[in-house]
Amino acid sequence: MTIRVADELLMFLPAARRGPVSRVPSDGTSTLGHLVESLGVPLPEAGPMTLGGEPADPSTRPDPGAEVRVASVPRPQPVPLEPGQVAPRFVLDVHLGTLARRMRLLGLDTAYHNDMDDPALVVQANEERRVLLTQDRGLLRRRALWFGAYVRGSRPDDQLRDVLDRFAPVLRPWTRCTACNGELVPVDKQEIERDLEAGTRRSYDVYGRCADCGQVYWRGAHGGHLEKIVHEATRQVEAAGVAK
Repeated sequence: MTIRVADELLMFLPAARRGPVSRVPSDGTSTLGHLVESLGVPLPEAGPMTLGGEPADPSTRPDPGAEVRVASVPRPQPVPLEPGQVAPRFVLDVHLGTLARRMRLLGLDTAYHNDMDDPALVVQANEERRVLLTQDRGLLRRRALWFGAYVRGSRPDDQLRDVLDRFAPVLRPWTRCTACNGELVPVDKQEIERDLEAGTRRSYDVYGRCADCGQVYWRGAHGGHLEKIVHEATRQVEAAGVAK
């Protein structure tokens, strides 16, 4: 049988087989999803599939000689939300720490621990209904995982753009602690004044504090860089909303 995958999915195929059309043996018992993954494409990255031109489910068992097409996931990709939830929740693997901090800067509920192994990540993703973001293809192949996504890009800037392009989540910048993901609440300067450096006390009047870890925040020396990240992210998500 032949399987034609979208150009966006070719990156998952081994270099020697990185063509748009692949021929794979079919025994009549393997599912379409199994055959697609045998090429190297994790199922969470596979979008709508067709079998002989008709829509097909990954659980379908194609006949030998069938022609299959696999699209990439739609962008923005819908994520099931719970009542009252306005944006997806995320959990990131141990290699995406900088991305996690930037997502928290944008107000996205982003769980991250630099010592969490793969089984624990899947458990947290499932129990808390978080989208697991990773660059580990094997992790995305775990059958127990309810929702996962491969993060494209080697630089944090590119990774963030990819996540925002894929999910176009509602952003709430400056509302989460970049260290622990807790929510920030306004705090009176007089309440924390004794803990501030003299220069900080003189230069800033508006502060926030993490409700979980107590970390205090203000628009400091790195404010310009962070403002740029927030501005570009907001513009990207707004543009995605217009294009829907």
